[in-house]
Amino acid sequence: MAWFPQEALNDGVRKREVFGWAMYDFANSGYTTVVLTAVFNAYFVAAVAGGADWATLAWTAALALSRAVCMLTMPALGAYADVRAAKKRLLMITTALCVLATAGLAFVGPGDVAIGIALIVVSNLFYAYGESLTAAFLPELSRPHALGRVSGWGWSFGYFGGMLTLGLGLAYVIMAQQRGEKATEFVPVTIWITAIVYGVASLATFALLKERALPQPAAAGEGFAASMARLRQTWRDARRYTDFVWLMVCGFFYQAGIAVVIALAAVYAQQVLGFKQIDTMLLVFLVNIAAALGAFAFGYFQDRIGHKQALGATLIGWVVMTILAYAATTAALFWVAAVVAGLCMGSSQSAGRAMVGVFAPRQRLAEYYGLWGFATSLASIVGPLTYGAVTWLTAGNHRLAIVSTGLFFVVGWLAMRPIDVRRGAASAVNA
Repeated sequence: MAWFPQEALNDGVRKREVFGWAMYDFANSGYTTVVLTAVFNAYFVAAVAGGADWATLAWTAALALSRAVCMLTMPALGAYADVRAAKKRLLMITTALCVLATAGLAFVGPGDVAIGIALIVVSNLFYAYGESLTAAFLPELSRPHALGRVSGWGWSFGYFGGMLTLGLGLAYVIMAQQRGEKATEFVPVTIWITAIVYGVASLATFALLKERALPQPAAAGEGFAASMARLRQTWRDARRYTDFVWLMVCGFFYQAGIAVVIALAAVYAQQVLGFKQIDTMLLVFLVNIAAALGAFAFGYFQDRIGHKQALGATLIGWVVMTILAYAATTAALFWVAAVVAGLCMGSSQSAGRAMVGVFAPRQRLAEYYGLWGFATSLASIVGPLTYGAVTWLTAGNHRLAIVSTGLFFVVGWLAMRPIDVRRGAASAVNA
């Protein structure tokens, strides 16, 4: 098929294996869509925490804690995966733990703040591990010139998984509200749906995706301590990978902004524009459609015009989105901002993942994707915490908080300017 050419894949890679890899994006997208973006975040603020002034900050603090743990451990986990050729095995373990913790959220009700925070920390931590591990398979599947489009295949397909999970949840919520049920009754069912779809869909990944890496004999006795030593050596060698370092800086800032949108879009819609639960779910459903189309088409656009130019275009789009969200006084303009966010979300995340594949030495893929995970995890701490702190300090001024989010995208665009893609690719080849 012209849209999915075999020539985009490395020798020995079959399309069904790429389908299995993309199925992981399909499987875990429901977690971000339902738990972090559309349902459980707003439910936590309004029902679990009772709408307290500190509720938004508590939610963002829980996400920040999970990402802090990930930030400190993922690079070493990636190095360990490279040494032991254990990416697939670790992916299976982290997936099972994320699914179990997600299912546990179904038992969180009003007043269960502590247990809710604990389960969010655990589930989001293992979700982040899975994201980084599955990303490390990309350069093994795709030829260098096609990293953008193959990454886009996964991201776009992933959003359909988010839409499936959210669509099933939305259908149940509509029926439940017609029966007069309250959020405390129908939200747990949407969480169960999310966990089941995640677990079942990921089985295709484990059945079809191959572990192509080989254990490194010289490091056969290494464990996490030795992996940390390898990581320190990577940092010492950072001057050789200037463009990768600048990409991490750029990624930190724009991913901080994206983390805000993922974690707090539903909260913003409800607190500023008075959206109801069904309105929010429909809004996020539309965002997923836009994101799927954007990620798929953008991958081809990225390979055509270049990684740096394509990423820069998405960051400008994010700035436009924050301006529209700030200016929105009616639902109509906010819906426009949501469509822009969707188009940019899949595109910018896919672009970053592909650029890491360009800059990472082939024998240390999981380690370098672990470093990328370090930057994005730090971003996921700073972004939502900044938003939560602004709303807390300004007695709930969400419009001012969204302005602070826009600044992350501006700084990310500025940090992208020093990147030289050819130089970074050459450094990776000569590593």
